[in-house]
Amino acid sequence: MERTDNRFLPVLLLAAQAVVWPGYALLRGATPTAAELLATALVGGLVAVALSVRRTRPVPVLILVVAACAVGAAPLPAGAVAVLGTAGVALALFTVAVERDTTTALLCVATLAAWQLVHGLSLHGLGGSQGLDLVLTALLYAAATGTGLSLRRLRAARRAAERRLRRAEDERHRLPAAERRRMERELHDVSAHHLTAVVVTVEAALGLRDRRPELADKAVEFAAETGREVTRALSAVRAPTPTPEDLPAPEERLRELVAGFRALGQPVTCRTEALPDGSVGDAAYGIVREALTNVVRHASGAATTVRCAYGDDHTEIVVRNGPPDASGAGTPRGQGLGGGHGQNFLRGRAREAGGTLTSGPTPDGGWEVRAVLPGRRRTAPPAAVPRTYRLAQFTAAAGLCLQPLLPFLIIRESTTPTGPGVSAGALFALLATAQVVTLLWLRQAPRTALSVLLVLAGLWPAAMAVSGYAGPVLLPPGLSMIATCVALAMVAVGSPEAGPGVPSGKGVEGAGATALGRRAAGVAVPRRAVPVVAAVVHAAAVIAAVLARDVATPAWGVVGAATVMTAPAAAAAWFLGTWYGKRGRAERDTHQDRLAAWTEEAVRDAWAERRRITVGLETTVLARTAEVVEEAEAGRLAQTAERARDALAAMRSLLETVRAGEQHAELRPQPTLQALDLLVGQCRATGRQVEVRLTDRVPERLPPEVDIAAYRAAETILRAGGDEPAALVLDAADRVLTLTATGVSHATRLAARERLVTRAAALGGTLTTEQPDTVLLRLPLTTVPGDGATPRAGGAPNAERPDTAPGPQAPPRTESAPLGGDQEEPQ
Repeated sequence: MERTDNRFLPVLLLAAQAVVWPGYALLRGATPTAAELLATALVGGLVAVALSVRRTRPVPVLILVVAACAVGAAPLPAGAVAVLGTAGVALALFTVAVERDTTTALLCVATLAAWQLVHGLSLHGLGGSQGLDLVLTALLYAAATGTGLSLRRLRAARRAAERRLRRAEDERHRLPAAERRRMERELHDVSAHHLTAVVVTVEAALGLRDRRPELADKAVEFAAETGREVTRALSAVRAPTPTPEDLPAPEERLRELVAGFRALGQPVTCRTEALPDGSVGDAAYGIVREALTNVVRHASGAATTVRCAYGDDHTEIVVRNGPPDASGAGTPRGQGLGGGHGQNFLRGRAREAGGTLTSGPTPDGGWEVRAVLPGRRRTAPPAAVPRTYRLAQFTAAAGLCLQPLLPFLIIRESTTPTGPGVSAGALFALLATAQVVTLLWLRQAPRTALSVLLVLAGLWPAAMAVSGYAGPVLLPPGLSMIATCVALAMVAVGSPEAGPGVPSGKGVEGAGATALGRRAAGVAVPRRAVPVVAAVVHAAAVIAAVLARDVATPAWGVVGAATVMTAPAAAAAWFLGTWYGKRGRAERDTHQDRLAAWTEEAVRDAWAERRRITVGLETTVLARTAEVVEEAEAGRLAQTAERARDALAAMRSLLETVRAGEQHAELRPQPTLQALDLLVGQCRATGRQVEVRLTDRVPERLPPEVDIAAYRAAETILRAGGDEPAALVLDAADRVLTLTATGVSHATRLAARERLVTRAAALGGTLTTEQPDTVLLRLPLTTVPGDGATPRAGGAPNAERPDTAPGPQAPPRTESAPLGGDQEEPQ
């Protein structure tokens, strides 16, 4: 949002002040003195200069403008600083509300209003004209501050939306490459740790078979179990869970890792103070595992030390080993098992965690790996306002409010009017305060707030009659009309037109206006009749106020004039609110569509990468690993070692293919539930907390059309938008797959519900949205998976082709892609 020049508005205020005074005074024939002109010029120049720097120092500028106008108003004629003292102060208040925090803005407006009240009471009392002036001033200040706060929130929301879009666009380009790096790293870790352990153990047993024959049985048992563990690990690599399951404590995982290497005959000493959780802990664990595996390969039997220090500023990981055993005969047992990329993986893992890694030889001929990762304080906490600063603010505000009561600062004396009744100013101040308080409750209870405002509108003519008000007859009803117009505009912003058959409140959209729109839709009168009712009530108030003066005006003329005054105002407020609401919803819809499109594209590309790598994994590595298990179960040591080396070679070949880049496939496979982790990662990258859990009762194999439809439903729910944390749980019982989504209030609106209902109906399922933020989708598992059905842990080959969903014919849809048979897009 572009800002105007800081000097434009001050110059405009000076021009308006010159027109009011001395311009209007000259037209009336009054000639200002030279002293008055000089004083006015000094005050105007000081205010204009101060306002030109209002965005950098808003609070000092406000104090300076108020002080200059207060000092200049005493000796100068009426109207000499009228524009500067009203619009200038309002502009300064508006800037404070935009540029500073809410507490500072509210404290400034409250202090200024209290100061003017106390100052007026100390000089004039609260008469009719003074009270009315105070009401008008308070309304002006409240409007300026409220507008500033709203603009600040709007700017913050726009900046947040722009940040989300930038993150989504960056993630769209990053996610496929990140998925390729993840699988490459995980495959390397599996091959480096498990298969290397098999080769080292089996070859050691072969070397000692004559002297220690009991080691052969242990070696083949270890090889068979490790082979099965490799199969499980590779299944987790190709189908990771959307939300990581509960893992042991980081220290426990590290102890188990060290114990495993000790079982291979590697002397490892571990000194660990603590280990971090989350991604930093995973990176630390992976670095230690890779470093120890390299020691087994290149310095088997060398004394090794692992040290982990978890501090506030950083986490330090050091793995150091001594020189290889020179007395050992022959080549090391791990010779030729590495692919030459271990150090690159180590540095990449540390870099992704936000740290650095160095490695190199030690003076004694050994090797050291040292990583520095983020510590407990990964990011600096947001700067909070010091308590002493707040105390100083409130102390200064209290001092300013009490300043007019000091006797030596009272510059004029006048008698306070007394009388048996309450002044009109006091009654008007009370009514205006009641209207402002009612507006504060408009979002929580719009029906009650509108009713109260209309009742208060009828009390203004009564207050004029009982207080003997003799001012302009249309001014008090006009003040009450301002509050009602604000309420009408707010209700119109949050209440879009509902389509046919839409329950009241269900089609409301827009962050911040959702609750208001839902409740406003429950107003007793039809939506279009709300401004009509407001105009009728205010017209009646104007008629009552005018006729109470006994003005010799025909009743029909009064009725016509009142209608002309109130109807356009109510219609304009309603129209502006509706227009602004539609524009805001259109902007949010455009933003959400772009966000959803980029998310879908990123997930599809990453899923294509995963499927490409998974196909090679299934046809090469898993087959070789199965042969390792088969040979080990048969007790053939030499063949087991040979098959393990073949599996390592197949893994290195697959990794080279992965690093070579994406193949040029003509079609991209449709994502299934195995792509939920990619969808969740993309949503988290845009700043939304999403948790997805699949219970143990979800079958390992699902019909392809159900698998794709369930993923599409989850995608539709999350793409509906919203900032609140969301949770998706998938469960299965009685041949029905259930998707329960909570914290997804936007998914219960009309457009998202239509998509979800269509997807469910195509498979004979149902959709329930009983709670305002909960979606319950049920899909029957009527199609029994055959031999080609998708295994949960092993990929989705059937999802690579278009599927035709069985069941009843789907009703007309609002989406372009058909359910279950979404056409594969050319890359």
